[in-house]
Formats: sequence, structure tokens, C-alpha cells
Amino acid sequence: MNQPPLFYYNILFIFAMKSIGRRMVKIKKRDIAWMLLVLLTSCNGVFDTHPYDVNISGERNINVTNIKKIEESCKDKDTLRIACISDTHVWFSDTEDMVNDINARSNVDFVIHCGDLSDTGVQKEFEWTRSILGGLSKPYVALIGNHDFLGTGDEVFSRIWGDYDFSFIAARVKFVCLNTNAIEYNYLAAVPNFDFMEEQIKQDSASFDRTIVCMHARPYCEQFNNNVAKAFEFYIHLFPHTMFCINGHDHSLQVDDIYKDGIIYYGIDCASSRTYLLFTITPTDYKYEVIHF
Repeated sequence: MNQPPLFYYNILFIFAMKSIGRRMVKIKKRDIAWMLLVLLTSCNGVFDTHPYDVNISGERNINVTNIKKIEESCKDKDTLRIACISDTHVWFSDTEDMVNDINARSNVDFVIHCGDLSDTGVQKEFEWTRSILGGLSKPYVALIGNHDFLGTGDEVFSRIWGDYDFSFIAARVKFVCLNTNAIEYNYLAAVPNFDFMEEQIKQDSASFDRTIVCMHARPYCEQFNNNVAKAFEFYIHLFPHTMFCINGHDHSLQVDDIYKDGIIYYGIDCASSRTYLLFTITPTDYKYEVIHF
């Protein structure tokens, strides 16, 4: 008896995962159509794999490649314009629209994605997201989110985008990008990684005067290791002139002085809200806009 092609099981698996667990997000009809279109038009037998396969083809180490582009293109600038997005999950149609909106803004220098590039951590979700984000006309970097740890998602993320903690410098501003998804390690790992943060305070210190800290889960949310929330605040203040922090995860626009210390945490809404944040960094100040698309 002939068995159905394995991609049918992959489809059923993905949709079944949408209906269980408090960490799953709702899937839109447009995105079901998007995924089915990709499923039915793809070639090379891409569905004859396990959904949690980590045999990655195509572009890899994206963050390393794009950081070089960002640092080179921005090294002589005194003003930066940064599009900040997050939690695209499997809202593929919304993410495509967001990419198109960003591309229509010629003054954007680069894009930061604050995590949750997938929903259930399966390889194909990451690859579809990679394909869509690859349509950006400007370089981007991506942080890891808590959904990206599901299954073998953390391995897939590391192969496609790179390290969980990384940094770069643009226009004398250091962007420190942190993995803050402590609950995914049952609080047994050094998350956030204070050793990395301490290294970044000292590394290339002559090349930056200000700091922006990026993360997926912010302090005092359920993903963060709140046993070290006070220590995190201490380290944030050790960086030269920390301007503000940005985060994703909460699927809502947030503008909060969490510690009442003058450092604002800007929470970026999810892709299905059809909004993102656009920051303009000048030599003396910054401003932000909520972009609706």
C-alpha cells in the first residue's frame, strides 16, 4: 500500500502544533495559503525530511555577513535609521508586507529582528522566514527568541544566523544583542551571559561612545531569569551611555522605564499587528516612530 508523501505529515504536524500549548500563536488563513503555496510549488524533494531536521542548505551565518555590511556602510555616518521588528512567527504574509514597507523607505540603514523567527522551531519555518527577510534591500541581523528554541530550533537558528549573543558598531554606537530566554534552559545556563556583557563593555571601547542593548525577552517577563534582574540592570549601566533597550516577545508596543533609572525599554509588537518601530539616532539624541503598514 502506498503511503502519502511525507510532506503531508509535515503539514499536519505544523498545524497540530498550532492548536496546543500556551506558547503557540494563531495562524492566519492568508498564511495557511502562503505555506500551502510553498509546499505545492517547491522542488528538490524538500519535504522528504523530518520537521526537526538540522541539515541546512542555502544561506548561513547571516548575522556575520550582514554585520560586516552594516559596519562598513555606517562607519562614517553621524545619523542612523534603524527598523526594529520582532515576533514574525508564521505570519508570512504580514512579514512580506512589512519587508516591502521597509524597502520603500530609502533612508533605513539596517534592520534588527528581536526574535521568534519561527513558531514551533521546525526547520521549514526558519527557511521560509529566511527567504522573506532575504528580500530586504538593507542588511539585517536576527536575535533568537523563545519559540526558536522549540525542538531543534536553536540548532537551526545557530546554523542560519549564528551566535545567540553578538554585537556590532555603527556610527560609534555599539549594539549589544543578547539571548535572554532563560526559561528555555530551565535557568541552568548563564542567560543572560554576564561574561559576554562584561567583554563587550571593554571590547573596541575606543570605537564607540554610546550603547543600545537588544534582546527578545525583557527583565521581569516570564522568560527572563528574574533572579538576576537587578544584576542585569547593573551591567546595563556599565556600558558607555546606554541610550535605550529594545525587546520583543510580549506582542505589544511597550515604552517603559522598567527600573526607574531613565533607560527606556521599547517593546516591539508582533508582525500580525502590522506595526514596527523606526529609530533615528542622531549625534546627540534619538527619536522613534511607530510605523503602521
